[in-house]
Amino acid sequence: MDQNVHQPAAERQAEDADQSMRGRVALVAGASKGIGAATAEAFAAAGAAVVLGARDTAALEAVADRIRSRGGQALAVGLDVTDAGSMRHVVDQALWAFGRLDAAFNNASAGPLPAPLADIDPGEFDVGIATNIRGTFLGMKYQIPAMLRTGGGAIVNMASIAGVNGTANLATYVAGKAGIIGLTKVAALDYADQGIRVNVVAPGTILTYHLEAAGPQAQRFAAQATPMRRIGSTSEVAQAVLWLCSDQSSFITGTVMPIDGGLAAGNKPPQMYRQGQPMTDPIAEQPAG
Repeated sequence: MDQNVHQPAAERQAEDADQSMRGRVALVAGASKGIGAATAEAFAAAGAAVVLGARDTAALEAVADRIRSRGGQALAVGLDVTDAGSMRHVVDQALWAFGRLDAAFNNASAGPLPAPLADIDPGEFDVGIATNIRGTFLGMKYQIPAMLRTGGGAIVNMASIAGVNGTANLATYVAGKAGIIGLTKVAALDYADQGIRVNVVAPGTILTYHLEAAGPQAQRFAAQATPMRRIGSTSEVAQAVLWLCSDQSSFITGTVMPIDGGLAAGNKPPQMYRQGQPMTDPIAEQPAG
């Protein structure tokens, strides 16, 4: 494993889960890979029955099969988060199969490749906004009534530290994630006295399939840009989502939880300039391997 990526104890969740979600039902939208798949598996390892939704039904079934092979309960349902009927259907399937809905993680995302704002195609911008903001809105619109039927529940929405601080060349992504943060706070206030908690996670650099494909050099640069000098793992995000859906966070709603190795705290340059002294490249000086 790359030295810039930490493998936490959370990645052993299948073997030592505490079953804190036993008897509960969780829905993960955008569960076919990456953080969504890791979170679906974390819910299952903690004892929850899991409903998985995504467009890629083949990848979704593979995640569901992994959960079932470990003795868990999983239902895979094709899902387009931008379509109201599709989102209503996946929630209805959860109620039909398991009789209730206790937790939901709205994780789906899409958008154009990085580019300066004026170079972004309007159609691609619309897709990013529809997936992030409309998709999260539709998720909560149908998840909340389902949870109210059985006394409440917990929802976690996926944003990004980029939705808090902004990032150059990511106008669509930043706008979408900032919108999700706003929606989360409003929903949390709307239902705070009705037994439903709504929070949002804001990851920094996480080793998902995108960063894996970018290769070791991109991973080293990303690690050096993070105060903890490493990249986060999908399981670290999954465990944060699980905690926000658990009774251990019962007095927490409307909050933005950074999972970013310190990025939200401020800047920690890899090397500080000292007056009158030449600077070397700390990344170039690192041994290969």
